[in-house]
Amino acid sequence: MERIRILIADDHALFRDGIHALLASLSDVQVVGEASTGEDAIAQAATLQPDVILMDIQMPGINGIEATRRILHTSPHIGIIVVTMFEDDDSVFAAMRAGARGYILKGAGQAEMLRAIRAVATGEALFSAAIAKRMMNFFDMSKPALPAEIFPELTEREREILNWVAQGLNNIEIAERLTLSPKTVRNHVSNIFNKLQVADRAQAIVRAREAGLGNSQT
Repeated sequence: MERIRILIADDHALFRDGIHALLASLSDVQVVGEASTGEDAIAQAATLQPDVILMDIQMPGINGIEATRRILHTSPHIGIIVVTMFEDDDSVFAAMRAGARGYILKGAGQAEMLRAIRAVATGEALFSAAIAKRMMNFFDMSKPALPAEIFPELTEREREILNWVAQGLNNIEIAERLTLSPKTVRNHVSNIFNKLQVADRAQAIVRAREAGLGNSQT
């Protein structure tokens, strides 16, 4: 079996030595180089073309985020795992934007580190459990949530149909989306008009969009 070729980029010699010792005991990986600066990591990546780079963020000169960006610009096939003490949102998403396919905290266990290396080497993306939870929380907080009491006079089905109306769909298109008959949708729409006290579809759309309906995410 062909071994996974790894470059370790970190300015702390003790950390490099520890990772090197961990990986040396495995039959399916091979450490092909070590770098202590961002510039050195970029140069060695170009020369060695490793399968995976374990990249620290904070290094002298060019930091790990910028080094990741530059390496992937010329060698997009290399899988980069950011291994760092930083777990703030800015660092996590900066690494993702730079193209890193993994983000592991230096306090992660041996099994978690090896799982990330093997996953990234096969083209997958893998983030440590702590980072994945932060990402989920971030996206949950970023998701535009509709007020729970929006149009309380409408049923859940009516609000759903009004959302499609606000996106510009006609009754037949809505019926196809919801697997309903056009007549059923027409009745729902009529009830919506009555409850919202609007005269026509245009007025309903205005009311719905003012309330936050009609976005593709809702």
